[in-house]
Amino acid sequence: MSTTAARQSISPQSAHASPRQMAAGGGLHSFGVLVLLAGAFLPIADFFIVNVALPTIDRTMHASAPTLELIVAGYGIAYAAVLVLGGRLGDRYGRHRLFLGGLAAFMLASLVCGLAPDIQVLIGARVAQGAAAAMLVPQVLATCHAALEGERKARALALYGSTSGIAAVVGQLAGGLLVHANIAGTTWRPIFLMNIPLGLLVWVAARRVVPATKSEHPVGIDLVGTVLFAATLVALMVPLTEGHEVGWAGWTRVLLVVSALLAVLTFVVERRSERRGDVPLLPPSLLRLPSMWRGLVLILPFSMGFGSFMFVFALTVQDGLHYSALKSGLAILPMAVLFLVGSVVSPRLIARFGRGAMATAGVIQVAALAVLVAAMVGTWPHTTMLDLAAPLAVSGACQSILFTGLFRVVLRDVPAHHAGVGGGVLITLQQAGLALGVATLGTLYLALEPHDVSHAFAWAVGVQAALVTLVVFGTRMLPRFTR
Repeated sequence: MSTTAARQSISPQSAHASPRQMAAGGGLHSFGVLVLLAGAFLPIADFFIVNVALPTIDRTMHASAPTLELIVAGYGIAYAAVLVLGGRLGDRYGRHRLFLGGLAAFMLASLVCGLAPDIQVLIGARVAQGAAAAMLVPQVLATCHAALEGERKARALALYGSTSGIAAVVGQLAGGLLVHANIAGTTWRPIFLMNIPLGLLVWVAARRVVPATKSEHPVGIDLVGTVLFAATLVALMVPLTEGHEVGWAGWTRVLLVVSALLAVLTFVVERRSERRGDVPLLPPSLLRLPSMWRGLVLILPFSMGFGSFMFVFALTVQDGLHYSALKSGLAILPMAVLFLVGSVVSPRLIARFGRGAMATAGVIQVAALAVLVAAMVGTWPHTTMLDLAAPLAVSGACQSILFTGLFRVVLRDVPAHHAGVGGGVLITLQQAGLALGVATLGTLYLALEPHDVSHAFAWAVGVQAALVTLVVFGTRMLPRFTR
């Protein structure tokens, strides 16, 4: 069914149709949207769920600090490197098919993670998880973009942005609960194994209530661009995560130079590809959309700060304050609760106040981060969860508004036939930012931690506050998008 026909099926006459009936007719019921969001929730949560388990993985597998970073960043690198390709494949071969196939591969990789006998297998399985997630997640945005219109589409995109943030904080909370439960003496392994029953539920539901859509104008697969982009990310991330541990040996500096050269080569190849009439991995014409490039410029620093914060906070409260995994997970609960509340109200705030709501939220978040640092340093080493609760809660509420607004801006003007590509570009920058945040600010924290944990936390969070400040100033260049 064409995109036009699919959108026509979402009409007042179909208001009482069942989710399965709407999917059969090419429409997307509200329950179908929730199923898609549940599919996106699992891979996003998986990026963060390991944070609380890292000290336990360290003790059971004797991992080094850079290896712990690779457990997180390796997933993010693979995720970011393959995301646009995943969106492109969904556009060509069918988003429903790629969603189900990606989810099945994600469950299989999760099984290998949960049964990994050593740290090398675990890192390899995490990379496979990231690649599988990259096949799955772009189909969520693309299906919503192609099968919905008007306010329903805007609401679905806002919910996706909220889901991203909720998955992050809930993932960290769930990780603490599962590690503390130590089910059958398996310590950290259930954080991966739980993806299998949850994924099966989503898989079965998606078969019935998610429509089969694909682009009316599918484009070719840019294998050269994909390989070059992936190589650029690997050449950048590996020295950033390993550099401090090996004293910034010569090979790390060489790789950083190589990453810059690969980035230039990728740009040249992609530009030539588009001039030939092809559609490259990262189409310059799509990136020239004002709403997209301006939003992407802000998503990168925001994601860097967010990813590093979740990594640093988990290590600070466990290694510095000696919280248990359960207490570490519960410590993030105020942020999770207020993020959820903020996600409910943020679409209305943004619809009414637009970028003004985002700028205000950013200013308040910077203030909350300052209070959080003061509370941590001022009460150290006797910091309690109560000392941290208020600034974490306020920060969570503000982050939900920024997440929702940035996602809405980026995808606002993307043509429907480029829905998969647009969604892939968006999530690529988000995931690259998360991984880059762990690789840079995480490394900064690990370098300072042996001297003073509280001040290492202060430096890392201070840089995050600076990144949020950049986002606040950047909201002035966003297009107006209030009603």
